[in-house]
Amino acid sequence: MLSIHSIMATALACLAFSVVPVTATTYSMVKEYYGSTFFDDWTFYNYYDNLTNGDVVYVSAQNATAYQLAYLDTSTDHASSKYLVFTNSFHQVVYDNKRNSVRITSNDSFGVGSLWIADIYHTPYGCSVWPAWWSQAALWPQGGEIDTFEGINTNTQNQMSLHTETGCTAVSQNQTSTLVTSTNCSYASNEDQGCIVTDPSTNSYGAGFASSGGGAFVTEMASTGINIWFFSRSEIPSSLSNNDSTIDTSTFGTPVANWPSTGCNITEFFQPQKLIFDITLCGGICYNNWVMGNGTDYDNAYFEVASVRVFSTEGTNTV
Repeated sequence: MLSIHSIMATALACLAFSVVPVTATTYSMVKEYYGSTFFDDWTFYNYYDNLTNGDVVYVSAQNATAYQLAYLDTSTDHASSKYLVFTNSFHQVVYDNKRNSVRITSNDSFGVGSLWIADIYHTPYGCSVWPAWWSQAALWPQGGEIDTFEGINTNTQNQMSLHTETGCTAVSQNQTSTLVTSTNCSYASNEDQGCIVTDPSTNSYGAGFASSGGGAFVTEMASTGINIWFFSRSEIPSSLSNNDSTIDTSTFGTPVANWPSTGCNITEFFQPQKLIFDITLCGGICYNNWVMGNGTDYDNAYFEVASVRVFSTEGTNTV
């Protein structure tokens, strides 16, 4: 995820670039987070946000259930069950306290040669809200980080990025987005800004995402490069909407974000990744105006997730 200093920077650079082809690959499913067992294979952080200095306390699995911060919602009329992971928007927070929230990390890790898909109906948004769907290796920054989805405050577009050790850069990107903020992925550069690509679609985050029924985020971590696709609900390919057991990325078209191996040796800079959902607040810059009080400003600060499915080229890329 971004550093606090990077969040406060809002300028985007639109860069022109040459391209190299994105290699199509066929993957087979190795893991599915879905149904009544969705939360069984995740670890709840159960500590205050000492990672990004957000104004939240990440609660335990027991308290997440007790406070209804993470639960199975069977009340929707959608075709599949949903899971809500959201910031506590109904309890009073007084000065010097933090608001309860949830951060969950997959128990399994997934190596190079993996692809994961998050089918999401709603992402958290609003003033001071800082949600993410991302992945990270056990050792950071040595094993790298992939931010598939990151929303910031009142932004209306999703921000994607990589964070690595020094030596990984974005060059010759073959992607649909022209909104490239930075190309140096090193955590040691630009206060850990990472190499950022922004989705030009306002359906990729916030109220626009919710009103269009959400969509599917696809992340591919291949030896040839890292790719992210986003499909709004009405544009999701049939292989995803039908929950096929195999995925052929040639049917996806050009990704919205691409970091080819020509500038970043994926097998050198990325180790097996754990998948993470989290919602934090502020990052230390808006506590008095937003975090304190009864929390009604956070009515939209929740994830509504249908499923997470992981695929592998080998069928065994689970650690």
